[in-house]
Amino acid sequence: QVQLVESGGGSVQTGGSLRLSCAVPRYTYSTNCMGWFRQAPGKEREGVAAIDSDGSQNYADSVKGRFSISQDHVNNTVYLQMNSLKPEDTAMYYCAAEGATLGWVCELNPNEYNYWGQGTQVTVSS
Repeated sequence: QVQLVESGGGSVQTGGSLRLSCAVPRYTYSTNCMGWFRQAPGKEREGVAAIDSDGSQNYADSVKGRFSISQDHVNNTVYLQMNSLKPEDTAMYYCAAEGATLGWVCELNPNEYNYWGQGTQVTVSS
């Protein structure tokens, strides 16, 4: 079973920053797309950002200009740098791997990803 391990969540005030990390097993890291998703209480899981093996990125409109996804090929790790955080960013954040592409970019539809981590909580207070 593929195990993705997220870390880096926490509590910050509005305008603060956090960096999430996702350790990906090597044999999964090199395939297809990897992405970050989030789910707030009472809401459906939604795509935040995704990246393919060549570094092409896709972002949800709600986080463009504030969040940045990146990857470390040496350490098989995917990061999500979150800046200018808002209370509406509060959610459980999940890392996912082996996602599908949508044209030239990676999908942000969580149904298109096969492997998931357990999640890390991000709370932004006003």
